[in-house]
Amino acid sequence: MRRLDEFRVFYNHTIHPELMRMERHRRRLWRLMFFSAFLIAGIIVMEFYLRIPLFSLMLLMGVFFYIAYLAYRIQHFRNTFKPNVINLLLDFIDDGPNYGTLRYDPKGFIPRKTFRASHIFASRAPEYRGEDLITGKIGELEFQLCELNVREFSRVRNRLDYVFRGVFLTSKFNHEMAGAIVILPREFKQYLTRSIKAITRKGAYAVDPQVLDDQFNQYFMTYATAQVNLHQMLSPDLQTAILEYRLRTDKKMYFSFLNQQVYIAITEPKDLLEPYILRSNVSFELVREFFEDLEMVLRIVAELDRNN
Repeated sequence: MRRLDEFRVFYNHTIHPELMRMERHRRRLWRLMFFSAFLIAGIIVMEFYLRIPLFSLMLLMGVFFYIAYLAYRIQHFRNTFKPNVINLLLDFIDDGPNYGTLRYDPKGFIPRKTFRASHIFASRAPEYRGEDLITGKIGELEFQLCELNVREFSRVRNRLDYVFRGVFLTSKFNHEMAGAIVILPREFKQYLTRSIKAITRKGAYAVDPQVLDDQFNQYFMTYATAQVNLHQMLSPDLQTAILEYRLRTDKKMYFSFLNQQVYIAITEPKDLLEPYILRSNVSFELVREFFEDLEMVLRIVAELDRNN
């Protein structure tokens, strides 16, 4: 609660003025779009009455270039809004204790090879797109996270099905961990048969009765190999952090711990912090949702650092 109160003060003093500046830019774009609609309608009416082929062609070319310019202005606004807000958010977050400098690359993403190495999703990920790479360090753990949109061809229908859409994070312990742990959302069990089979082929088995928290077992299936120190990796504090995030957001979460590597995948049905054009983006709730999601993911990383 205290952290959210601190963030509200930071929002009022730092983020809100930036949102207001970009809101003025958005309103100018909206007025330009409104004026453009009337202008193009007038040009169409003029062409209908004049019916001069050469003149009509010149007008159409002018309209084409004008629409291209307008589309460029809109895309430029979209491309600058999110980085401006995220960089301010990261400035606030990395002032917290034990945090190193957080960096943001709007075009960067975690490579497909790393995604597949997690063994969370048994897919070749033929359709793989990513953006919004955030890198940094919490305690001794360096991490990378980004938004991913991964799809594959359906086996029964002529279409692409979603494999995963959301935030994907990877980190690396400073020491090697014996064995492997994979944690999957229980309510998605029927859709994860390929993942479960791939895990069990590597020697993992269900260890739910050994997990400390009964409520954790209600929401997650846990598979581990015999060599794993389960209680060290899944401490009560870590289970609590995961459960709090799951219960508060209702987002599906996946984890895997393989040797030194940590992988976390969290579903997100919408693009985070994507700006509107036809309505205002000046909203504390819009920014708060992204902040709380990012803060909770990094809290899980902090718990992993504390335990290891």
